[in-house]
Amino acid sequence: MSSSGAKLSRSPSGAQLKTTASSQSVTVVGIDPGLRITGYGVIRACEGKIQLLEAGIVRAVASRPLEQRIQEIYDGVAEVVRDHQPDFVALEQLFSHYERPKTAILMGHARGAICLAAAQVNAPVHAIEPTRVKKIMTGNGHAPKHQMQQAVRLQLGLKEAPEPADVADALAIAICVYHQRCNPLASS
Repeated sequence: MSSSGAKLSRSPSGAQLKTTASSQSVTVVGIDPGLRITGYGVIRACEGKIQLLEAGIVRAVASRPLEQRIQEIYDGVAEVVRDHQPDFVALEQLFSHYERPKTAILMGHARGAICLAAAQVNAPVHAIEPTRVKKIMTGNGHAPKHQMQQAVRLQLGLKEAPEPADVADALAIAICVYHQRCNPLASS
């Protein structure tokens, strides 16, 4: 637990990726922002293979004032990006629903804290819409959580689907943005 009270639940994959001077790897931190639970996933791609390095959640204390929860999110995400020094950070694009504009405004605070953490390690931030992630991963832009979890499990060759769903979403975001940014066959 960090000094701010945020709980950072980390789950290292335990696997080590060895690279040679001739192979180039790309490390991506994917983030599914939330004011209570922010999911994150760290992947490394090398020679066309994507490997899970770490995944987990940053849990902010829901009963605390907004500014303290934002600090907790920042502290947790900053720790992850400092540890992994990613080539870039992949973040779910902010969207708003006309019936709940306040939610979009509040999520903007969380995204700002995440962008600041990325900027402090000079990692560019690339955003992607949640419906695009679902469409890329499953073929259905409105796929349910369990379908996304299974798609991530298959993409990363995991024995079990990532839990909670926030972690699976963060990993899916990382995978999709990696392919958009680094795959020469991906269309813009």
